[in-house]
Amino acid sequence: MAEPSLAVRRKSRPGSVRKRSRAPVQPSAVCSPVARKRLSSGGEGPPAETPCSNDSEEDMFGDYDSFYGNDSLLAQVDDIENKYLQDKNTDIKAAGEIILGNLQLGIHEKKQDNFSASENMVVLKADKEDAFQVNENDPVDSNEELTESILDDLPSSQLLYFEKIDELSSGSRVSLASERRNKCVNSSSDKISSPSSFCPDAGDRNRPNDFSSDSKCDLLKTESLKDHLKSAMTGNAKAQTLQVSKTKQLKEAVLSEEICVAKKTTESSFVDIGPFYGLPSKVKDLFRQLRGIETLYEWQHDCLMLESLQQRKNLIYSLPTSGGKTLVAEIIILQELLCRQKDVLMILPYVAIVQEKVRGLSSFGIELGFLVEEYAGSKGRFPPIKRRIKKSLYIATIEKGHALVNSLIETERIDDLGLVVVDELHMLGEGSRGATLEISLAKILYTSKNTQIIGMSATLNNVGDLQRFLRAEYYTNNFRPVELKEYVKIRDTIYAVDSKTENGFKFSRLLNFKYSSNLEKADPDHIIALVTEVIPKYSCLIFCPTKKNCENVASMVCRYLKKEFRAHREKEKQDLIKNLKNIGNGSVCPVLKQTIPFGIAYHHSGLTNDERKSIEEAYSTGVLCLLACTATLAAGVNLPARRVILRAPYVANDFLKKNQYKQMIGRAGRAGIDSAGESILIVQEKDKHLVRDLVNSPLENCYSNLLLELTKGMQSLLLSLVGLKIAVTHEEVDNFMCSTLLGVQRQLLSKEKSLSEVIKDGLENLIEKGLLKGTISEKDHNSKCTLTVTPLGKATYKGSIDLAYCSRLYRELKKGLEGLILESNLHLLYLATPYDMTSNCSPDWMIYLRQFNQLSAAEQKVADIVGVPESFITKKASGQAIRKNVDSAVVNRLYLSLVLYTLLKETNIWNVSEKFNMSRGYVQNLLNSAASFTSCVLHFCEELEEFWVYKALLTELTKQLTYCVKTELIPLMEVAGVLEARAKQLYNAGYKTLAHLANANPETLVKMIEHLSRRQAKQIVSSAKMLLSEKAEALQEEVEELLKVPTDIPKTY
Repeated sequence: MAEPSLAVRRKSRPGSVRKRSRAPVQPSAVCSPVARKRLSSGGEGPPAETPCSNDSEEDMFGDYDSFYGNDSLLAQVDDIENKYLQDKNTDIKAAGEIILGNLQLGIHEKKQDNFSASENMVVLKADKEDAFQVNENDPVDSNEELTESILDDLPSSQLLYFEKIDELSSGSRVSLASERRNKCVNSSSDKISSPSSFCPDAGDRNRPNDFSSDSKCDLLKTESLKDHLKSAMTGNAKAQTLQVSKTKQLKEAVLSEEICVAKKTTESSFVDIGPFYGLPSKVKDLFRQLRGIETLYEWQHDCLMLESLQQRKNLIYSLPTSGGKTLVAEIIILQELLCRQKDVLMILPYVAIVQEKVRGLSSFGIELGFLVEEYAGSKGRFPPIKRRIKKSLYIATIEKGHALVNSLIETERIDDLGLVVVDELHMLGEGSRGATLEISLAKILYTSKNTQIIGMSATLNNVGDLQRFLRAEYYTNNFRPVELKEYVKIRDTIYAVDSKTENGFKFSRLLNFKYSSNLEKADPDHIIALVTEVIPKYSCLIFCPTKKNCENVASMVCRYLKKEFRAHREKEKQDLIKNLKNIGNGSVCPVLKQTIPFGIAYHHSGLTNDERKSIEEAYSTGVLCLLACTATLAAGVNLPARRVILRAPYVANDFLKKNQYKQMIGRAGRAGIDSAGESILIVQEKDKHLVRDLVNSPLENCYSNLLLELTKGMQSLLLSLVGLKIAVTHEEVDNFMCSTLLGVQRQLLSKEKSLSEVIKDGLENLIEKGLLKGTISEKDHNSKCTLTVTPLGKATYKGSIDLAYCSRLYRELKKGLEGLILESNLHLLYLATPYDMTSNCSPDWMIYLRQFNQLSAAEQKVADIVGVPESFITKKASGQAIRKNVDSAVVNRLYLSLVLYTLLKETNIWNVSEKFNMSRGYVQNLLNSAASFTSCVLHFCEELEEFWVYKALLTELTKQLTYCVKTELIPLMEVAGVLEARAKQLYNAGYKTLAHLANANPETLVKMIEHLSRRQAKQIVSSAKMLLSEKAEALQEEVEELLKVPTDIPKTY
């Protein structure tokens, strides 16, 4: 297991100075005079004497006749020349050219770089071990390998001589010499030429030598190499000295080096600011304090150190549920926010998970100086405020994430988004939400070259397709912190899942529980025997196919449990019932009232948000030890258990998929608490063969849903591509589609139509609907005709309105302008009621009539305006035949509007659900959907000038539907995780504003507020501080924008 504090940092700190050990250089190395360096004044040994500049011929060579002071350079040159003259296969001309070329190249580099031999310069010293070391006073970035270290400080007069020599040489010779010299330099870590660089045997013997100049051949023929070198150096010494300021040369060189380092730093843009994976130690301390995380798992360390992450490549990583995937994502997010100073988008599947993550990361934001912004339901600002100082972490649902990406592309700020993290990446293959997620990612990939994408999931199969789509690397590991043991139960026998056996199952044990005849009838699946083996000491989850089945199982189990179970944490269970009663204004579900004393409850979408949150908290703290739940819990909040029981291999009426099965059993085993986790699937004899296939089959593949979800998929994508000007011709759209998951999975297309033809049909459909303008050529599919979006089209994609309903919404809003009734908000509520909920609505006609009769005359007129006359409702309620044809969708929509209208008046879900004979969970879902849809309609109206009147009205209505509480509680409920019941407690305790909460003492909150843990109190205070900070920042940005001096002020001349 890797210790984070010992982890290697992801990137070396730019500009840091490090010592580098140099490889020892052999004394016998043959080097050109240019490679000779003076001895450094630093290090061991006596300081080198500074040679005086003496132009007299007799002591011209003086102490410079050898590199190390022990062998004559000219003698070595003579030896080499004689050696190769004896070799008939060696061309003396080539050898001379190589040496001359290297001499000249060194001088040319000398001219360019102009490094002096001042004491601050990097110099090489030959110590008693013949090793080179870098002077510690080196002012130049040590990350740069200094090729100048092989150059000698020759008198500048030599430059004139070598310029003359250069005039006699052709470009090919210099090219050849340069190529050979580079090979030499690259082969030596200390950039000192090795003997092999001058030896044809060292890899260059077979390389053809191209000498194109006859004059240089004649020059080499007339004198030996030794004489030529002597003559060259003598002439060089007598040449006229150039007046060049070495101080100036050094300054220019250092400046050039600093610019080079700055460029590299900008390109990498990663600033290493601490020892914890490039993050400060404070981050590690926060994980310890807030999460209880002391060390990282080994796989987490390995993943964070991946080369692909350091190179900012996209990454997909997959591990079993509970493996610790989220922690890796959070560290990468913090690196982006703090080290690279870029905004981050985190996409999560459900609103509840978004809110949980906002609460969890707000504390980090407060401590580390970044903002956490919630984009879920009706919350979120489009486009987001452009922050000057602090960076933002946007935590969003799939739909809100898409709208956010659109707004960033439209405002040309998509490059501000440094990182996108997608949890549950397998949702790409799940219906309309998968299509929306695919569209978002495809747009990011196409429009931003700097945004990194990280995807994670526990259930991925066709990873190759996803890698090609996201252009990503892949990391996987089978690590689980707690071992998972899979079992199936058939009759009273438990079998272990074992793929090595012939039928996939291996006998484990028989159930040891005595059943009476009555109990056998009530519990034929032996659920009580399975749960009593673990509760109340350990926790247990039972996944049931339906919501009703959850409640039945919870009731049945508690009826046959012994009374001793009631004594376990009895007071805390009574407090939970009391809390639920407060939430329901005196009402509590009779099933929960019966089961909670035994430590048992159910968990499904039929609960209100407050009830669900209370039950989850009670289960997490061990007050409840058994939850009967639906499959949605497996994909939602993290509630692990010692044992997971699957009541049947079905979700509703559909047989279980492998992905769903893996997610459910993945909840088994609590890290740090359990030594192992168990899953038991209850199987009937008739399903035995299906279950065998299920447990041994691979995970389902993830396929694009762009074609299956036409209005929310392909057509929605085409409309926004044109609207955002990402692609405005058929040809450009074709190019974009190649970068989608559908483009990768073209096998999904029917044989009759190509992808280009599908695109053509989609564009023509949008033109027919009046959402796009332009023409698509019949003959040429790659028509260059430019398409433009209409005002209605722009309003549709910016409001995220389903294309199936956009025209209808426009007509109803237009009709509303003719006579909008504002005596109450009923008419406005009708316009904001979601279309997609009407198909599941079955009105109770007696209730419909009763509620209609309680409306005022003006409110009843709303029904006539929208097309539901009173006579129709009366006849339906009395069972009479209806002759006049009335649109059932309008009738159902008005009925749902009445539910919302009553809810806003009474602000009590329990009362409204009883009045309309609906489950409180359905009413809660309607309220949440209405708040989200109203927000979409508001953005729709903002794009159409004719609907200006709706803007103010819908802004207020969105707020009312989002919170559905008395006005004084709204400021408290804006805080992530504070729901109505908690807001009432806080308000009654004197915490009446956001500022009160942000400045509260968590310890005081725990004492004053019932059933509030210390951890919850800290999260509430942190979330309030974050929200207050965000609002203050927004106002400050507005102030600075107002006071900013315009750059285009007219001037008088």
